[in-house]
Amino acid sequence: MLAHQVTTVWKGNTIFESDNPNGTRLLVGTDYIEAFGPKALMLSSLAGCSGLDVVSLLKKMRVEITDFKIDIIAELTDEHPKYYHKVHVDYHFYGTDLDEKKINKSVNLSVDKYCGVM
Repeated sequence: MLAHQVTTVWKGNTIFESDNPNGTRLLVGTDYIEAFGPKALMLSSLAGCSGLDVVSLLKKMRVEITDFKIDIIAELTDEHPKYYHKVHVDYHFYGTDLDEKKINKSVNLSVDKYCGVM
């Protein structure tokens, strides 16, 4: 079984430094000038995971895209602890002669089957 390990170290105040299994590091905390907020980082992970799936699937399907972005809008609850109770993911594809059927298939496969963060 594959296992990932990250180590997160308190750097003072509201900042933590977390490593990645590949050795890179990032800052997590509530000081958004210096660090990613934990909730925003979770949404970025969701977009990155699904985006990697979609790009890989489109390549296998021989769909050429010139650009691709994912917008996520997530609604937090009003009460504490605040959590996302609604998450809406919009996929935007750019290029010429895009095959909408294949694009939809790649997104659905990512959402329903492949993206482990979804």
